[in-house]
Amino acid sequence: MPWTAAGRGVAGVRHTGPVTDLLALSADLPTEAVSAGTALIEEGAEPSRLYVLVSGSVSIERDGVAFARVDNPGAVFGEMSVVLDRPATATVRATSDVVVHVVDDPEGFLVERPGAALSVLRTTAARLDGLTQYLVDVKAQFAGQEGHLGMVDQILDTLVHHQAPPARTGSVRDPEGDHQH
Repeated sequence: MPWTAAGRGVAGVRHTGPVTDLLALSADLPTEAVSAGTALIEEGAEPSRLYVLVSGSVSIERDGVAFARVDNPGAVFGEMSVVLDRPATATVRATSDVVVHVVDDPEGFLVERPGAALSVLRTTAARLDGLTQYLVDVKAQFAGQEGHLGMVDQILDTLVHHQAPPARTGSVRDPEGDHQH
């Protein structure tokens, strides 16, 4: 199931969507051709690059199990690792020959290009919305069941109420945010 929000509106306002936005925002960046079967991102790898799909198809795998296929130009990969500053939670593998725009400075790209961070946020929100809707459907199907199916309420509660760790106020000149005025 490809997770994107192309054409989806926020509060009824229609926009071109993060897919088109990211493709346009990365159009001047270098491209890389990747052969079918090659991993663009390996699960557990430290954050280093973002990739924006130009053409082809990739699968998203976790613990060796493919759980999504993405083939829409403009889809972004590697953003979770970069934004959360932690190792990749999944492997992104080309299922066909793929061409991607390569973002070698992901944080700079997200901060310095107007709209890039919002576009990635929309993509991430659309993915979370899709996952939440799936869990709501599962909850409705298995309401009152015992065991792991009965835990959907707890999973939804955790997803809905999870907050990121506190923001760090550091900068390049003061990485720990300890500077006193």
